[in-house]
Amino acid sequence: MIEAIIVFSIFALLLGLVLGFSAKKFKVKGNPLVEQINSILPQTQCGQCTYAGCKPYAEAIAKGEAKINQCPPGGQEGVDALAELLNVDTLPLNEEHGETKPKHVVEIDEELCIGCTLCIQACPVDAILGASKVMTTVIASECTGCDLCIPVCPVDCIYLIDLKPSMDEYVPNMEKVTNV
Repeated sequence: MIEAIIVFSIFALLLGLVLGFSAKKFKVKGNPLVEQINSILPQTQCGQCTYAGCKPYAEAIAKGEAKINQCPPGGQEGVDALAELLNVDTLPLNEEHGETKPKHVVEIDEELCIGCTLCIQACPVDAILGASKVMTTVIASECTGCDLCIPVCPVDCIYLIDLKPSMDEYVPNMEKVTNV
C-alpha cells in the first residue's frame, strides 16, 4: 500500500514538473490580436477614443467592446486597416470623437512659459521636459501631437507645429538604384 502511494506521488511530481515546464515554454504573451490592432493605431495616447491610450483601445476592440472607428488621429485609413485585419466591414470615422488633423507636434514659447508643469503632467508620453518655475521644452521627436497639454496651459504658450510629410511617406518602398 505504501509502495503505491510512493509511486503515485513520484508520478504526480513528474507530471507537475512537465506541466510547469510546458507552461513556461509555450506561454503565449498577451493576445496576439491585441498586438496587431495596437500596431495599426497611431500611438498618440490622446484618449479621444474614450480609452486611456492606444493599447486599452486595442484591447477593447479585440474583446468586441469598442468599434473600430473611434480613433481620429488614425483617420479613415486606420479604420480601413482595422476592418481589413479583423475581416469586418469598414465604417466611416466617428466624428463624435474628433476629426482627423494633419500630423503635428507642439512647441512651447519658452519666453511666455511660467514653469507651472501642468503640461508635463498632462503629457502621456513624457515628451515635455522642465521643472517647477523653470523653462519647459518639448522633445519634438517624442511628441505624438495628442494636444493634451494645450488646454491645461494657463498662459497659452503652447502652439501646434504642422509636420511636413517626408519622402518616405510618398515612396515607402524606394530601393537604391545603381548603374551597372
